[in-house]
Amino acid sequence: MIKGVYTALVTPFKKDGQIDFDSLKKLIQFQLEGGIQGFVVCGTTGESPTLTQKEKIQLLDFVCSEVSGAVPVIFGSGTNSTIDSISLSKEAEKFPIEALLTVVPYYNKPPQDGLQLHFEAIANNVEKPILLYNVPGRTITSLEPETIIKLSQHENICGIKEANADINNFSKYKNTVPEDFSLLSGDDESCVGFCLLGGHGVISVCSHIAPKRMVDWIARALAKDETVRTEFRQQGTWIEKLYMKSNPIPIKAALELKGIIASRDLRLPLLGLSDSDMKELTYILKEFSGTL
Repeated sequence: MIKGVYTALVTPFKKDGQIDFDSLKKLIQFQLEGGIQGFVVCGTTGESPTLTQKEKIQLLDFVCSEVSGAVPVIFGSGTNSTIDSISLSKEAEKFPIEALLTVVPYYNKPPQDGLQLHFEAIANNVEKPILLYNVPGRTITSLEPETIIKLSQHENICGIKEANADINNFSKYKNTVPEDFSLLSGDDESCVGFCLLGGHGVISVCSHIAPKRMVDWIARALAKDETVRTEFRQQGTWIEKLYMKSNPIPIKAALELKGIIASRDLRLPLLGLSDSDMKELTYILKEFSGTL
């Protein structure tokens, strides 16, 4: 079962637009020293829509080599094309990964039956287990609880990253899926409540700058320690600020401020924070010990 705190890695870029592997190496080391329990490569936070397939495989190769089995690695292989998702998944499973993160197809707005067939087709054509990724804020279409329950019965679909902040949706299926079906939050702001209600962990953005803190919060939530709810709520300001613009714009700025990556540059159509937003983010992070 996939559990605990996994960091959805950013993809650092140099000023010339090339991948900055030196910064990525530094980021991975910082995460491992902070006790992070796994990584996701080429997810939303990694700017996967603007990476070429060659770059995605290069990133996966690099991260697997740097991690060297210390923690599991999950690879984002989902697209809005079933054929392309299978192709990329087959390339990725040549590496020592734990699972393939497959997002709900974006833009083409498939019906629930189409979603079910899409994920089943991927799962039937690869050896590595599939982790569903439900993120309606980006894909418009959402996996409905009934579809999640059906997919959870597939022997090669191992869990879900649920990035729907509405925990009521999660509550509709959490007690109906198999016991070994991993339930992971994809929403930092609600992840503690998610785990207190029966989730198994989080694929996190905030863990980039506060891995130790996030690992501690989730461990306490998994142990059903209700006291973590208040402490987590008190930290809500800086967590919320890391979503002041579309992810990964603010987290890249925070990592640059923290001196972990050399540049907060992104690939178009994403743009970096304005000077006023940078000033606001810097102020908030300085107010909360351990974040900057």
